[in-house]
Amino acid sequence: MHRRPGIWVFVCGTVVLFAATMSSWQQPASPGAATRPNVILIMTDDMGYADLGSYGATDIKTPNLDRLARDGARLTDAYANGVLCSPTRAALISGRYPQRGAIETALGPEGTRGLAVTGTSLPQILKNVGYRTALVGKWHLGGTVTGATRVGGPRAHGFDAFFGLMGSHVDYWHHNRGPKSEDLWEDETMISMDGQYLTTLITDRSVRFIEQSAAAGQPFFVDVAYNAPHWPYNRPDRPSPAPGSGAHVLANAENPPTRADYATMVEAADSGVGKILQAVDRLGLASNTIVIFTNDNGGEWLSNGGPLFNRKWTVWEGGIRVPAIVKWPGKIRAGTVSDQPAITFDWSASIIAAAGATIPTHYEGINVLPILEGRVPKVERTLFWRSAPNSNRTQQAVRQGEWKLIVDANHMLLFNLREDIGERRDVTAQRPDLVRKLRALLTEWTRSVDADGAAAGK
Repeated sequence: MHRRPGIWVFVCGTVVLFAATMSSWQQPASPGAATRPNVILIMTDDMGYADLGSYGATDIKTPNLDRLARDGARLTDAYANGVLCSPTRAALISGRYPQRGAIETALGPEGTRGLAVTGTSLPQILKNVGYRTALVGKWHLGGTVTGATRVGGPRAHGFDAFFGLMGSHVDYWHHNRGPKSEDLWEDETMISMDGQYLTTLITDRSVRFIEQSAAAGQPFFVDVAYNAPHWPYNRPDRPSPAPGSGAHVLANAENPPTRADYATMVEAADSGVGKILQAVDRLGLASNTIVIFTNDNGGEWLSNGGPLFNRKWTVWEGGIRVPAIVKWPGKIRAGTVSDQPAITFDWSASIIAAAGATIPTHYEGINVLPILEGRVPKVERTLFWRSAPNSNRTQQAVRQGEWKLIVDANHMLLFNLREDIGERRDVTAQRPDLVRKLRALLTEWTRSVDADGAAAGK
């Protein structure tokens, strides 16, 4: 992929603050730090494409994210790099296709195999040029909280501070996956905040981190990684019945959760975004802060995918197309709606460029900020996906321009996404030339990422 010149800044985030002392957060400010934009990257978990008001939701109220869309750019053709949590998060941190790091399924909790530490991660690059960095919320990239070189947790990858969960999910009120499986950390320490709703804790810690960064006079990057609305579907107004109730309850259960339960979780995250944005305004940081909002993959069974087909775990649009909103005052015109295709690791490249740092040559994303600013024209993208190896059947996909080829088991299906966003009209019989072209691109991508993945897995 070719990288466009220019500055890209995405602030998808919310702020994280840890109970660390101010002195432990201090770093020498680098030249030009005062003019570098702060970046807030906010990522929700398992949200459906149409679960926000600005994307068509009518039964879920999201006034803060809707206002963010009015104040910035709303992308209609944004994607996650993975069909599950871990691959997408790996792409964000590494700037590369997750398959190159042998990560394409959900990783385990703390102490298990993790994303390799390279020294060129998104947070490490920002830290190197004077940013204060924090991850607040969900990591789900394995490793240990202390972090050996090849299996490091968040701090080994360049985050100055970490507050949140290492694994895939926890009970929102008791912060565990079951008896004796607690998973709430502050830097290297497992902590207990039993009885406090996790979405609220993530919001509060993010705000505190922003306040400390402002007091220190340093630019900051905070990855606000809400685990909402990922299961278990624990409401913010109804404590879960007992520790260990973090199971995935499906529609065929005797007393399944409801869409209304799910809605309260999305609304709690939206309220948190509002508090983060209020803190930025209160501290006088809004004019120099990029806020980027996105999601890690398609939704689960309680979500609303709108016009999209299928959901999480699949390479159909409902499994990979996600909401994405970017606000950069003075740079991106309010009320912008863009159909420029973008994918998770584009945010990595964009943030680095906006910070005035050099994007590593091995990064595979592009800086899309100049496009959203209207300074350069849209660019055609060629993007690839593959389902997790432990899913029921292998799926692969490639999108080039408006065309998308899906290889689902032994079936090849071709769609024109401009005319058929719901992927209902397969046109393989009409365009065998495109099928051959896209299949060849997919074969070459598979060969390349699998070679890198095999080396990374050793």
